[in-house]
Amino acid sequence: MDAARAGAPWAFARLYRDLSPAVAGYLRIQRAAEPEDLTSEVFLGVFSGLDSFEGSEPQFRSWVFTIAHRRLLDERRRAGRRPAQTWLDHDLAPTGGDVEREAMAALEERWVIDLCARLSADQRTVLLLRIVADLTAEEVARVMGKSVGAVKALQRRGLASLRRTLAREGVPL
Repeated sequence: MDAARAGAPWAFARLYRDLSPAVAGYLRIQRAAEPEDLTSEVFLGVFSGLDSFEGSEPQFRSWVFTIAHRRLLDERRRAGRRPAQTWLDHDLAPTGGDVEREAMAALEERWVIDLCARLSADQRTVLLLRIVADLTAEEVARVMGKSVGAVKALQRRGLASLRRTLAREGVPL
């Protein structure tokens, strides 16, 4: 943190490397339109506000996900004000690599996204912030502007809903 505040490029790179996969995963499962672009936006906000941050490493992680959550809400508000665009990007798909592995990874990601889509928006956000972001219930409550009790109830109901869905699909727990 101190090295990043001092402007050391390696420190920025390390913070980004350590946290960006979880931030991008959170944004992807939350169905951000462009999760990679939004992740970059989040880290621009993080790095520009680094001088104002005071706290421990877990508090830093919570702060980063607070910024990610707010950027996601901003994106949704912007999208609600303008019509959706459809892009044909099938010609831009990368070629080569292990097709079977890529297909399986895409199916697994799609399955997780579909499972999460069955939850209410608040349940999904709570579970993602608790599991993907590894935040405490108190930190999630701050990010979402809810009470700790509400966060715990949303988590309990979300997990129960996932258990029922997985049981209906015959997935062993």
